Amino acid sequence: MSDATIEEAKAALRAAAHKKRAAFHPSLRSEAAAEAARHFFDSVPIANNEVVAGYWPIRDEMDVKSVIARLMDAGQPVCLPVVLGDEQPLELRLWQDGAPLYEAGFGTLAPPEEAPRAAPDVILMPLLGFDKHGTRLGYGGGYYDRTLASLQKRPRLIGFAFALQEVDHIPREAHDVPLDAIVTETGVRNFEKAPAS
Repeated sequence: MSDATIEEAKAALRAAAHKKRAAFHPSLRSEAAAEAARHFFDSVPIANNEVVAGYWPIRDEMDVKSVIARLMDAGQPVCLPVVLGDEQPLELRLWQDGAPLYEAGFGTLAPPEEAPRAAPDVILMPLLGFDKHGTRLGYGGGYYDRTLASLQKRPRLIGFAFALQEVDHIPREAHDVPLDAIVTETGVRNFEKAPAS
């Protein structure tokens, strides 16, 4: 499959995924987010010193604010992403206890510019879709792809989504890093690592 064909297929999948997620009733979304948070804490091991990169949800993304709050309450180092520019990786800033958050573009909130930068051990990722192989369908801006390519070590990638966001197949390109696990309201699914070629 050519790069152009893959991009066309992904664009069609994104359009369908946006509609499907937007149609999920808001009251069901909040219940699903609470269930997903419970599954995350029951089934995803996080060591005390691991830095967790969260995200501030926008539009109809799965809300992980309760996950972030609980991690911070437990003393876990948490950072949030900031978009610096269209072709740049995300900047990951530590959110220190009690520090205010500021508008960071795209409707997200993030720690202030002077907050320390962090290299995460775990990244909680929003997404539009995922498949049974752990392939993540993002928004097409490449922010997480560039961020992962810029990091010295590969963090564990944990997607957060509603179960209805699963699709049969998402074409995977060379730069697409698969998820290690997906957390939905129905549970946590870990993905097998593809053998090195």
